[in-house]
Amino acid sequence: MNLSFRWYGESDPVTLDAIRQIPGVGGIVSALYDVAPGVAWTADAVTSLRERVEDAGLALTCIESIPVPEGVKLGTDDRDRLADAWCASVEAVGGAGVPVVCYNFMPVFDWTRTDLHRPLPDGSEALAYFEGELAEVETALASGGLPGWMDAHSPDDLRRLFAAYAEVDTERMWDHLGWFLERAVPAAEAAGVKLAIHPDDPPWPLFGLPRVVTSAAAFGRVCDLVDSPANGVTFCTGSLGADPQQAPGLAADAARLAGRGRLHFAHLRNVAHVPTPGGADGAGRDFTETAHPDGDVDLAAVVAALKSAGFDGPLRPDHGRQIWTERDNSDVRPGYGLYDRALGATYLRGLWDAATPPRS
Repeated sequence: MNLSFRWYGESDPVTLDAIRQIPGVGGIVSALYDVAPGVAWTADAVTSLRERVEDAGLALTCIESIPVPEGVKLGTDDRDRLADAWCASVEAVGGAGVPVVCYNFMPVFDWTRTDLHRPLPDGSEALAYFEGELAEVETALASGGLPGWMDAHSPDDLRRLFAAYAEVDTERMWDHLGWFLERAVPAAEAAGVKLAIHPDDPPWPLFGLPRVVTSAAAFGRVCDLVDSPANGVTFCTGSLGADPQQAPGLAADAARLAGRGRLHFAHLRNVAHVPTPGGADGAGRDFTETAHPDGDVDLAAVVAALKSAGFDGPLRPDHGRQIWTERDNSDVRPGYGLYDRALGATYLRGLWDAATPPRS
């Protein structure tokens, strides 16, 4: 595996110099964050990003991500133009020598939490999702007082998108994903790029929107839509592991997908499921993110499965807690501070080394 770290560009308070000091981390996962969805990337722009990373003594191992425009997910009249621009971006990534593109097919929101600063017993803070608090988010949708994770869309945009998605059920969403992959996968093959779809986060329906990439079985269906080695997945233990029914089987799922040659990128993080008192609606869906060694996902088993399957792609610690001085620092992006992700990286490196048979 290629131990990597996400970097949000020059505006990121976590610098490349700091990342380079994390033992074992040699790769960077990043993107062109100033290019709007639906606008084609250029090879020169991706090459400039790659060279900036290389100048810091690191390698650009994955693009995360090229956003899929809502028109493609909705199947609007301009989806051909939008898909062509997306494919041109993939070609630019390949032309710049970057091997993997992570993307998602989540409608409107690419992740959802009800709390960005949930206090944990150890005094740190973490991202959290509590089903009973989702009503407050829905109220914000109607009022325009949107929480931070929704600020990519204006209230008017959200109302328009929700109305449009009311006409798209789950199977139609699958049809739109298949249509997209029939165009994107050949472009990726020609560019020498592997596509890695990220699962929906969390992996269940929200706000009545059609969400389809919600399980390892759904990963298999994605791979079958266009049967090509270039059509693969991002295995995110935190997204899939948020479902307590899926968490115990993640190591076996990882082994199966990696053995098929379709696991191109790995996000490894942990979650703790919070029981709902009295078994009310939403039981089993409450969770907090945790330190990498804690929680209900057996990361040691997942790493061992990846190692055994010969996984050699980029792997990064995913979200971290806000710990130490970062807890009180408003400049720190929730989930993406330096300290806890660095701890996670060293933990994952240790798991990988421990899974390697001792030399004779």
